[in-house]
Amino acid sequence: MALIETRDLRRVYDLDAGRVVALDGVSLAIDQGDFVAVMGPSGSGKSTFMNLIGCLDRPSSGEYRLAGAAVESLDADGLARLRNREIGFVFQQFNLLPRVDALSNVELPMVYAGFDRKTRREQALRSLSRVGLAERAHHRPMQLSGGQQQRVAIARALVNSPSLLLADEPTGALDSHTANEILSLFQELNREGVTIVLVTHDAEVGRHAHRLVRFRDGRVIEDRRQTPVDARDLAPEAAE
Repeated sequence: MALIETRDLRRVYDLDAGRVVALDGVSLAIDQGDFVAVMGPSGSGKSTFMNLIGCLDRPSSGEYRLAGAAVESLDADGLARLRNREIGFVFQQFNLLPRVDALSNVELPMVYAGFDRKTRREQALRSLSRVGLAERAHHRPMQLSGGQQQRVAIARALVNSPSLLLADEPTGALDSHTANEILSLFQELNREGVTIVLVTHDAEVGRHAHRLVRFRDGRVIEDRRQTPVDARDLAPEAAE
């Protein structure tokens, strides 16, 4: 069943320097439980596509359905509610609050969703356990390694049990060995049924997904299935 459906999706920006077509008629369907790598050079449209499917921006025209909801018809409040309920975000720079511990960082989406404190704590601890960091729950970001901080960010993205995990260059700030550990975690989550769309410029990262979608000049130029590299098979010395 399709979790994401776009039909003739366009995003046009009217700038002082002229009209820029950032996305030009993209039609895609991404099934629930899929793991898709979205690739392309700077200016290809992949970041615009990410912003649109992440409900961070609106299309200029076209249709977008996320978990059956007609996204293009929602107002700002509706977009915010859909983002909080259906989408978990993982970014390159982690975006953790430095003055609070890992547990409090993971709780944040649940605060916005209005959950009570007891429920927040219980679900945040479960989410940290899911990424192997329960014992670091009361450490602040500065007390954690880069890989551990990204795991906290992933736990935060998962805490509301979203339909979609959207990862934007999630290994870009990590060394090769740690990046491989994060990719292994993504593959494990995907085997558990989490739908993942990973935006990257790195071909090696893209090889870990089940499907590759490549953008150029605002259009999809390649969309194919592939046999993913299993991150568990990479020896530590090969990943360094």
